[in-house]
Amino acid sequence: MILLYVFIGLLASTIGALPLGASNIAVINTTIKQNAKQALKIAIAAGIAEVLLSYYALHCNMVIRDFFDRNMWIQILVVVVLMTIGSYLIFKKTTKKIPKKNAIISSKYVIGFLLGLLNPPVLIYWIVAFGIINNYDLMLSIGSPLPVLFLFFSGVYIGKLITLYTYSKFSIALKNKVHNITFVMNKITGVLLIIIGITQAITISL
Repeated sequence: MILLYVFIGLLASTIGALPLGASNIAVINTTIKQNAKQALKIAIAAGIAEVLLSYYALHCNMVIRDFFDRNMWIQILVVVVLMTIGSYLIFKKTTKKIPKKNAIISSKYVIGFLLGLLNPPVLIYWIVAFGIINNYDLMLSIGSPLPVLFLFFSGVYIGKLITLYTYSKFSIALKNKVHNITFVMNKITGVLLIIIGITQAITISL
């Protein structure tokens, strides 16, 4: 029965990771422009960030919900950043690649972790998810037994990792069929970011 929490964590994480977000787009982009090994680094770090966000959401469920309701500027800032980056990628011209010297900035682990962690919509998703989970009398909370929490968050990590890995495999298939993939991917990524930003703006206005 206790293994049910692994499945619940995996299912909830997979559902949350399926919609295109910053981590998904980074994995697709990195797979196409570089390789699947580099994209996997992003996925590994993004999975850790997902666990931290879900843990924080479980710990401060009502506090976080009230915080976002009272501070609408955070959600507006996310929309502005997404739209700005998306517009930049759409209108960006193809330039010669220059190797970066800074190992911290170019680290895929750092990129994956930051993209996964600095993601308010995911935090809101987990708040809603925990509300739904507890409606089924599972009573998952920060005070649950450690084995339960360990299994649940293991499921969360595995779900995120599998979903991002699937996106990476899809990108490889796309890479083999499309020419001038870097230019095309920049445009696609830009459009996706703008769509995500518009969706977020509509959500705020409702």
